[in-house]
Amino acid sequence: MKLLVSACLLGVPCRYDGKAKTHDGALSLFGRHTLIPFCPEIYGGLPTPRPASERQGERVVAKTGNDVTEQFRRGAEEALRLCRLYGCEAALLKERSPSCGHGAIHNGLFDGGLVEGDGVTAALLLQNGIAVFGESEWERLP
Repeated sequence: MKLLVSACLLGVPCRYDGKAKTHDGALSLFGRHTLIPFCPEIYGGLPTPRPASERQGERVVAKTGNDVTEQFRRGAEEALRLCRLYGCEAALLKERSPSCGHGAIHNGLFDGGLVEGDGVTAALLLQNGIAVFGESEWERLP
Protein backbone atom coordinates (compact mmCIF):
# COMPACT_ATOMS: atom_id res chain seq x y z
CA MET A 1 0.00 0.00 0.00
CA LYS A 2 1.13 3.57 -0.64
CA LEU A 3 0.87 5.79 2.43
CA LEU A 4 1.25 9.51 2.90
CA VAL A 5 3.11 9.91 6.22
CA SER A 6 3.76 13.00 8.34
CA ALA A 7 7.47 13.59 7.71
CA CYS A 8 8.09 14.41 11.39
CA LEU A 9 7.08 10.82 12.29
CA LEU A 10 9.83 9.56 10.00
CA GLY A 11 12.52 11.67 11.66
CA VAL A 12 12.43 14.81 9.52
CA PRO A 13 12.92 17.90 11.76
CA CYS A 14 10.05 19.87 10.24
CA ARG A 15 7.72 20.53 13.18
CA TYR A 16 6.91 24.06 14.34
CA ASP A 17 9.70 23.78 16.94
CA GLY A 18 12.25 22.60 14.37
CA LYS A 19 12.26 19.07 15.76
CA ALA A 20 11.09 15.66 14.59
CA LYS A 21 8.70 13.33 16.44
CA THR A 22 10.24 10.09 15.20
CA HIS A 23 7.83 7.23 15.75
CA ASP A 24 9.10 3.64 15.76
CA GLY A 25 5.74 2.31 14.56
CA ALA A 26 5.80 4.61 11.53
CA LEU A 27 9.39 3.61 10.77
CA SER A 28 8.45 -0.07 10.99
CA LEU A 29 6.13 0.38 8.01
CA PHE A 30 9.13 0.71 5.65
CA GLY A 31 9.33 -2.47 3.63
CA ARG A 32 5.65 -3.34 4.03
CA HIS A 33 4.40 -0.14 2.38
CA THR A 34 5.61 2.64 0.13
CA LEU A 35 5.87 5.69 2.38
CA ILE A 36 5.60 9.21 1.02
CA PRO A 37 6.89 11.69 3.64
CA PHE A 38 5.06 14.99 3.69
CA CYS A 39 4.70 18.09 5.89
CA PRO A 40 1.66 20.15 4.88
CA GLU A 41 2.84 23.21 6.80
CA ILE A 42 6.08 23.35 4.84
CA TYR A 43 4.28 22.68 1.55
CA GLY A 44 1.91 25.49 2.49
CA GLY A 45 4.85 27.90 2.65
CA LEU A 46 5.56 28.12 6.38
CA PRO A 47 9.17 28.06 7.63
CA THR A 48 10.79 25.69 10.12
CA PRO A 49 10.88 26.61 12.92
CA ARG A 50 7.66 28.64 13.09
CA PRO A 51 5.30 29.82 15.83
CA ALA A 52 2.91 27.16 17.10
CA SER A 53 -0.52 27.29 15.46
CA GLU A 54 -3.94 26.00 16.44
CA ARG A 55 -7.33 25.77 14.78
CA GLN A 56 -9.94 28.27 15.90
CA GLY A 57 -13.05 27.14 14.08
CA GLU A 58 -12.38 27.32 10.35
CA ARG A 59 -9.30 29.51 10.86
CA VAL A 60 -5.79 28.55 11.87
CA VAL A 61 -3.99 31.12 14.00
CA ALA A 62 -0.36 31.25 15.09
CA LYS A 63 0.43 31.91 18.73
CA THR A 64 1.65 35.34 17.56
CA GLY A 65 -1.90 36.14 16.39
CA ASN A 66 -1.13 35.85 12.66
CA ASP A 67 -3.79 34.11 10.57
CA VAL A 68 -2.10 31.21 8.75
CA THR A 69 -5.27 29.61 7.41
CA GLU A 70 -4.28 30.06 3.77
CA GLN A 71 -0.91 28.34 4.26
CA PHE A 72 -2.62 25.41 6.01
CA ARG A 73 -5.20 25.12 3.21
CA ARG A 74 -2.49 25.24 0.55
CA GLY A 75 -0.56 22.49 2.36
CA ALA A 76 -3.70 20.35 2.62
CA GLU A 77 -4.35 20.74 -1.10
CA GLU A 78 -0.77 19.66 -1.84
CA ALA A 79 -1.25 16.60 0.42
CA LEU A 80 -4.34 15.63 -1.54
CA ARG A 81 -2.54 16.22 -4.83
CA LEU A 82 0.32 13.93 -3.77
CA CYS A 83 -2.11 11.24 -2.61
CA ARG A 84 -3.78 11.30 -6.00
CA LEU A 85 -0.48 11.44 -7.89
CA TYR A 86 0.99 8.43 -6.07
CA GLY A 87 -2.25 6.53 -5.52
CA CYS A 88 -2.14 6.66 -1.72
CA GLU A 89 -4.90 4.69 -0.07
CA ALA A 90 -4.30 6.07 3.41
CA ALA A 91 -2.34 8.59 5.45
CA LEU A 92 -0.54 8.15 8.76
CA LEU A 93 -0.53 11.60 10.34
CA LYS A 94 0.70 13.37 13.49
CA GLU A 95 -1.98 13.39 16.13
CA ARG A 96 -3.35 16.62 17.66
CA SER A 97 -1.77 18.76 14.93
CA PRO A 98 -3.76 21.65 13.42
CA SER A 99 -2.82 20.17 10.04
CA CYS A 100 -2.69 16.45 10.60
CA GLY A 101 -4.67 15.69 13.75
CA HIS A 102 -7.60 13.31 13.42
CA GLY A 103 -10.34 12.97 16.04
CA ALA A 104 -8.76 15.35 18.55
CA ILE A 105 -6.80 18.56 17.99
CA HIS A 106 -5.51 21.35 20.21
CA ASN A 107 -8.35 23.61 21.34
CA GLY A 108 -7.14 26.93 19.90
CA LEU A 109 -6.32 28.44 23.30
CA PHE A 110 -2.62 27.43 23.33
CA ASP A 111 -3.10 25.89 26.78
CA GLY A 112 -2.48 22.24 25.86
CA GLY A 113 -6.20 21.41 25.89
CA LEU A 114 -7.84 19.27 23.24
CA VAL A 115 -11.17 19.33 21.43
CA GLU A 116 -12.87 16.92 19.08
CA GLY A 117 -12.01 17.63 15.47
CA ASP A 118 -9.63 17.20 12.58
CA GLY A 119 -6.71 19.21 11.31
CA VAL A 120 -7.01 20.96 7.95
CA THR A 121 -5.12 18.28 5.99
CA ALA A 122 -6.77 15.33 7.74
CA ALA A 123 -10.22 16.81 7.05
CA LEU A 124 -9.51 17.35 3.34
CA LEU A 125 -8.11 13.85 2.89
CA LEU A 126 -11.12 12.30 4.64
CA GLN A 127 -13.53 14.37 2.50
CA ASN A 128 -11.83 12.88 -0.54
CA GLY A 129 -12.01 9.25 0.53
CA ILE A 130 -8.50 8.79 1.88
CA ALA A 131 -8.36 6.89 5.18
CA VAL A 132 -6.55 8.79 7.94
CA PHE A 133 -4.77 7.22 10.90
CA GLY A 134 -2.95 8.88 13.79
CA GLU A 135 0.45 7.58 14.81
CA SER A 136 -1.04 5.67 17.76
CA GLU A 137 -3.12 3.71 15.22
CA TRP A 138 -0.20 2.58 13.07
CA GLU A 139 -0.82 -1.09 13.92
CA ARG A 140 -4.26 -0.90 12.29
CA LEU A 141 -2.63 -0.50 8.90
CA PRO A 142 -2.60 -3.80 6.95
